[in-house]
Amino acid sequence: MKALRVVAGAAGVALMGVGVSLVTDVRDPLDVLVWLGGAVLLHDAVIAPFVLLAGWVLVRGGGRGPVRGALLVAGALTAVALPVLLRPGKTANASVLPLDYPRNWLIAVVTVAVVTVLWLGARGFGRGFGRGRRRPDA
Repeated sequence: MKALRVVAGAAGVALMGVGVSLVTDVRDPLDVLVWLGGAVLLHDAVIAPFVLLAGWVLVRGGGRGPVRGALLVAGALTAVALPVLLRPGKTANASVLPLDYPRNWLIAVVTVAVVTVLWLGARGFGRGFGRGRRRPDA
C-alpha cells in the first residue's frame, strides 16, 4: 500500500509540473490567478456547503458518503463546464469547441447519479443478503 501511495504521489507531482509549465506559456498570468481564485471561491462558498447540507438533509444512515461523493463530483463537473455552459455560441474557429457540451455535461452528471444509485443499491443488497438466515449450530 505504501508503494502505491508513493507512485500516486509521484504522478501527482509530475502532473503539477506539467500544469506549471503550461501556465508559464500564458500571455497574462493574472487571468489565470483570477480564474483559480474564482474556482477556489466557487468550491468553498458554493459546492462544499451544498454537498454537506444535502448529504446531511437528504440521506440518513450509511448512504451519506456516496451521496456526498456524487454531489462533489457533479459539482466539480459543473464547475469545469461552466464557461462553456454559460457562454454558448459560435467561435471563430469551429474546431475549438466542436462538441455538444451541454448534452455531454448532462450525460456525465446523470452517469454519476446512476452509478451512485447502483452503488447504494449494491451496498443495501449486500447488507440485507444474510438477514433472515440462521447460522448452523457448530
